[in-house]
Amino acid sequence: MANEPKKSPSPARESAIDHDLVRELAKLLDETGLTEIDYERDGHRVRVARHYQPIATPGAAGPAVFSTPALAVEPGKHPGVVNSPMVGTAYRGPEPGSRPYVEIGSTVRAGDTLLIVEAMKTMNQIPAPRAGRVIQILVEDGQPVEFGEPLMIIE
Repeated sequence: MANEPKKSPSPARESAIDHDLVRELAKLLDETGLTEIDYERDGHRVRVARHYQPIATPGAAGPAVFSTPALAVEPGKHPGVVNSPMVGTAYRGPEPGSRPYVEIGSTVRAGDTLLIVEAMKTMNQIPAPRAGRVIQILVEDGQPVEFGEPLMIIE
């Protein structure tokens, strides 16, 4: 038995995750200001999302620092959620290519326009129900939305 050939260890399993692709998509999130990207090729799908929430810094004054949490609160259950009042298409700005009404971290007053939902060729401005800071934007520009679907979270 001492002369038996030694079995070579099993070849290392190839990682199912393309780390370079995930890094590229995360970089694209930073560059574009998007909060989520879905990518599919050859039957493989990758979703990269970033959800921001303010983190209070003890003893520090000034604006909140935004960070990606390990576990985000389910948007529909957050007390500051802004739901779509209708079925339609969400637009983050007043016209294509224009600056969005609000970004993550924007401070809004009650009544400020957050976005537009187009329904039956009518542009409906969606106002902030209360004052606060936008901590999550849950829709992309031009995305179809359903009645009651979470659009944003204001804290």
